[in-house]
Amino acid sequence: MKTSTIERTETDYKVADISLADFGRKEISIAEKEMPGLMAIREKYAPQKSLADVRITGSLHMTIQTAVLIETLTDLGASVRWASCNIFSTQDHAAAAMAKRGIAVFAWKGESLEDYWRCTYRAISHPEDKGPQLVVDDGGDATLLIHKGYELEEGSDWAKTKSANKEEQVIKDLLLEIQRENPYRWHEIVKDWRGVSEETTTGVRRLYKMHEEERLLVPAINVNDSVTKSKFDNLYGCRHSLVDGLNRALDVMLSGKVAVICGYGDVGKGCAQSLRGQGARVVITEVDPINALQAAMEGYEVTTIEDTLGRGDIYITASGNLDVITLEHMQRMKDQAIVAN
Repeated sequence: MKTSTIERTETDYKVADISLADFGRKEISIAEKEMPGLMAIREKYAPQKSLADVRITGSLHMTIQTAVLIETLTDLGASVRWASCNIFSTQDHAAAAMAKRGIAVFAWKGESLEDYWRCTYRAISHPEDKGPQLVVDDGGDATLLIHKGYELEEGSDWAKTKSANKEEQVIKDLLLEIQRENPYRWHEIVKDWRGVSEETTTGVRRLYKMHEEERLLVPAINVNDSVTKSKFDNLYGCRHSLVDGLNRALDVMLSGKVAVICGYGDVGKGCAQSLRGQGARVVITEVDPINALQAAMEGYEVTTIEDTLGRGDIYITASGNLDVITLEHMQRMKDQAIVAN
């Protein structure tokens, strides 16, 4: 799939199976009943088309719930293009439902890294060679791609340096390919860019770093630290979705397993409750003394990750940081240990 130059076709989308659209539509109708906030926004603002002709790019898990958000934006008049922010999280029936409605969506479960970054670029590339005015980001990948492309055109040699891993090389290869086709492509894209919203700890940290280095091109809204995100989605959303995700991926019995939660913030708290509810023996690792004390007062064992190696069955990282679980840790884990983030 060559997408560095955007092909203009009658079907401007890339999904796994468009025939899943009707199934997706049925689940969307259920989700709408569970998302009264968005539905109230539609009712109030759709008639006046508050987002008329606003170009929006989304890089966010392409799920049924995201479909409700996408349709809200389009009902308010926005021109929306969407890609997933994770190669495995797309619900193919949700993506198909969006494509059938005529929304430009580029997402399917099991994308390669090359697919993923090209889909992100396609979502960024609006008709008439324009870029987005607003970006809805989850993890900061769309923001990163735009900034790295812009910096390349400004003389940065990052794309030509040695890569630390495969994904970094995939990004660099894509940027260099785009530059060969159009040396000013990213300046065209950022011309009308007005802002970005970010809803993950990882993405917010990237934004703060770029702001400190005076590299951030547009204002950014920190959705991640809003109360309704941190105290509700992070806690109750993760409590709901963790077990579901483990069952979908592996369908392994969780009862009686030793589950190690790395981090006891709001996400960690939700994960711990989720696994305790399944009968797992939950162990917490936490560097913050207050959070660690909270975990102890809830009755969890609190220790170091090194102390759990060889006995932990499931490891969940919930810190928003890197190197929490290392290759050395994995080498010392028991056979068939499950690692998730």
